[in-house]
Amino acid sequence: MIALPESFLTRPIAHRALHDVAAGRPENSRAAIKAAIAGDYGIEIDLQLSRDDQAMVFHDYDLERLTGVIGQVRSHTASDLAEIKLTGGDEGVPSFAEVLSLVAGRVPLLIELKDQHGAMGEPDGALEDAVAQALPSYDGPAAVMSFNPNMVATLAKLLPGHPRGLVTSGYQAEHWPELPAHVRDHLRDIPDYDRAGCSFISHHASDLSRHRVQALRAEGTPILCWTIRSRAEEQVARQLSDNITFARYLA
Repeated sequence: MIALPESFLTRPIAHRALHDVAAGRPENSRAAIKAAIAGDYGIEIDLQLSRDDQAMVFHDYDLERLTGVIGQVRSHTASDLAEIKLTGGDEGVPSFAEVLSLVAGRVPLLIELKDQHGAMGEPDGALEDAVAQALPSYDGPAAVMSFNPNMVATLAKLLPGHPRGLVTSGYQAEHWPELPAHVRDHLRDIPDYDRAGCSFISHHASDLSRHRVQALRAEGTPILCWTIRSRAEEQVARQLSDNITFARYLA
C-alpha cells in the first residue's frame, strides 16, 4: 500500500477542476485546470476511453451534455475528440497526456477512472493500461481511484508505486438504478478496500456518517468526500472527513 501524500489532505480539491461555464471554464477543461492551479487547489479529473484506446479527460460516457454532440466518447478517436468543442468554452476534449503536461506536478492530481461497462464488473483493462502508460513518467503528486474495485485492483498491478483509492457511496437504489441490488449491497460497505490495495477512499458527502466510513477513518484511512457545494456543507463535511472535493463555490 502506497500512502496518500499529505498534499491531498491540505488543499481542497476542485471537482472536475475549477469549472464555471459562465466564466468560460467547462468541466475537465484546460481552462478549468489552469484556474485551479492559479488558485492553488488540488484537481480531480475523470477519464474515459477513446475508440483508439487513449485516456481522455471527460466525465460522461455520452458527449451530448458537455458538447452538444450526439454519441459516445468511446465511439470517437482521440483526434476526433480533440476537435469536439466543450460547451461554454473554446477548446476540445483534452487527453490525459495533455493534462499531465499542463499540471506538471504543481498541485495534487486526483484521477478517477470511469467504469467502462457500467456494472462494476471485471474490466477489460484498456483504460487502466492507458493510464499506466502515461503516469509513470509524471513528476508530481498523483493518485488514482475508481468506483469499480476491480479496476483499482488492476491498477495495483500496473501502477504499484502510486496511491490508489475507491470512490464510494451509500448506493441508494434511486441514484444507482443501473446496478442490481446485490451489487449495491456488496459495494456499500466497501469490502474490497484491502483486496484492491487502497490507501484512501473518496465517499459521498451525504453518507459520511456511515459506520464503515468512520471505522476506516479511525484506523487511519484518509477520507476524502464528494461533492461539496457550499461553505455550510464544507463545515459539516470537515467534521467527518479529512478533505473535500468541491464545486460551484470557492473552498
